[in-house]
Amino acid sequence: MNVLVTGGAGYIGSHAVKRLQGLGHNPVIYDNLSRGNEWALLSDSVIGDIRDGERLIEIFKKFNIEVVMHFAALAYVGESVEKPEMYFDNNISGGINLINSCLEFGIKHFIFSSSCAVYGLPSQIPIDESHSRLPISPYGETKLAVEKVLDWYDRLGKLKHVSLRYFNVAGCDTEGEIGEWHSPETHIIPNVLLSSLGLKPEFRIFGDDYDTPDGTCIRDYVHVADLVEAHVLAMERLMETGRSEVFNLGNSRGFSVKEIVEECEKVTGAKINVATDNRRQGDPPVLVSDSKKVRAELGWRPAYSGIETIIQTHWDWLKKAKERGICNS
Repeated sequence: MNVLVTGGAGYIGSHAVKRLQGLGHNPVIYDNLSRGNEWALLSDSVIGDIRDGERLIEIFKKFNIEVVMHFAALAYVGESVEKPEMYFDNNISGGINLINSCLEFGIKHFIFSSSCAVYGLPSQIPIDESHSRLPISPYGETKLAVEKVLDWYDRLGKLKHVSLRYFNVAGCDTEGEIGEWHSPETHIIPNVLLSSLGLKPEFRIFGDDYDTPDGTCIRDYVHVADLVEAHVLAMERLMETGRSEVFNLGNSRGFSVKEIVEECEKVTGAKINVATDNRRQGDPPVLVSDSKKVRAELGWRPAYSGIETIIQTHWDWLKKAKERGICNS
């Protein structure tokens, strides 16, 4: 099956491409490489922007696309607070442009990379899919906006979709072929590990005065391989039932920033230099998923649920990436 994977040169998108290939599908990567990496292009690829309607038309015509997995989005919470116009343009305008292109070509199945950022400050922990959606960052607002567009097209019978609300994605391909590399890097686990490799002078904790047991933010971590497996299950379910759905993706267990540092020290065997900075705007104190729905309805069973295993796969990748010259800052 021909699957258009927008953002397929990025961290999550490239792992999805590899999994689709392993299942015998033909993933077509569509990426503008503004945040993706050329070394992560594992399949047929086209350089293009989701805001470019004419370019999308070319792709849909050439590859006879049957389903779309949409990962192409700007995804830094802090940056979205500083540059909201950039996020609204790329994530909302680009997302709507992509969806409308699907309608033009009669594509009926759309898998959307959403986020737990749509929930905002949780009123209950763990967070299930029925929780109110009140984002506290422009990034979260852009994800919610696209979800609403998809909901309306579902009601009108024009497009069926699955929205997958990620919690913190971490870990890397266990074969070491691809992994996570951003410049700048903002995610917690790779930043801690980069400090261990000597590629960063220290790891900075943004806020140690939250109302949590050790004062630092608590997050739920899900391995990228488990995440993309949920995408495959969602795609198969959607094409079988034709019913739109929304699912949380997390391991339903939270770890504080300080706990992550400790776990990284166990994996690497190195003491990490830690500094404390002010809180970042848009960061809720605690985000932990209730993922019972995806387990019950899709039969999703994470294979890498242990935090030490997740960190180990990331550490193994970073060491190989350093040898390959990918980590250059």
